[in-house]
Amino acid sequence: MIEVLTIGEPMGLMVADEVKPLKDVEHYTRFLCGAELNFAVGIARLKHGVAYISRVGKDPFGAHIKDFLQENQIDNRYVNYDDEFMTGMQLKAKVESGDPEVVNFRKNTAFSHMTPEDIGNIDWSTIKHLHSTGIPPALSLSCRETAGKLMDTAREKGVRISFDPNLRPALWKSKEEMIRAINHLATKADIVLPGVSEGEILMGSREPEQIADFYLQQPGTHTKTVIVKVGAEGSFVKTADGKSFKSPAFKVEHVVDTVGAGDGFAVGTISALLEGMTMEEAVHRGAAIGALAVMVRGDNEGLPTREQLQAFMHP
Repeated sequence: MIEVLTIGEPMGLMVADEVKPLKDVEHYTRFLCGAELNFAVGIARLKHGVAYISRVGKDPFGAHIKDFLQENQIDNRYVNYDDEFMTGMQLKAKVESGDPEVVNFRKNTAFSHMTPEDIGNIDWSTIKHLHSTGIPPALSLSCRETAGKLMDTAREKGVRISFDPNLRPALWKSKEEMIRAINHLATKADIVLPGVSEGEILMGSREPEQIADFYLQQPGTHTKTVIVKVGAEGSFVKTADGKSFKSPAFKVEHVVDTVGAGDGFAVGTISALLEGMTMEEAVHRGAAIGALAVMVRGDNEGLPTREQLQAFMHP
């Protein structure tokens, strides 16, 4: 049974095998990437039914993505092939510490041609949660319209919605357009998950409670809960009724790759809420999966099974 729905662009990912500038790297290892793909993988590994909405090219990466979804028990009925445009891809450097250099090849990709008509055949009968991010709206106007329509339809169907800004400034025509579009889409979500750095860009503050108040007080907002990710300090949560609390992060001795930590946090939080846990328990699980995600190379290889999660949280 499909409980969770998400939409995004999956890409081929080539990760350098050696610590060098990307222009000097000769050998790479193939993975797949995409924030929403990472989320779907994590949800599926925790045994929740998840369907992925996307469009890929009729090319080797596109074929591999469909196989990967099937192998990871992610429903791919809403992933379409595009005869004209290709699947996006990304190069990522290998680093010994800090954030890796990343180069995207995603202009005019198959996914960037998604339209609202592409989501007209969704079966909502068993869907309990929609997870959306700020990445699809950055890729084209039609993608932005599709993302907005999907969120509106989910609300009409009584489906809970989470929204992670997941800012990609390089993909937008201007910072002003990005801020305007992301903050508008956030009003459509029940749960908003910004990071403190994103808060600084989107509303001018790194202070977690100010960020939370901004999204809770937007005109016409549907937002009931804001979860602000504060990196190594954990998270700050505030709800529309004024309740708030802080939740600590898990200590990580050796960070291998920070990419995917936020996606892991979303996986933990949303999966816990689906299982009827409290918000306190949910963000605690989110912190655990976020920590596991940064311990390995690749964007979704660190996302745990239920047994691995249990062993990490309760050694």
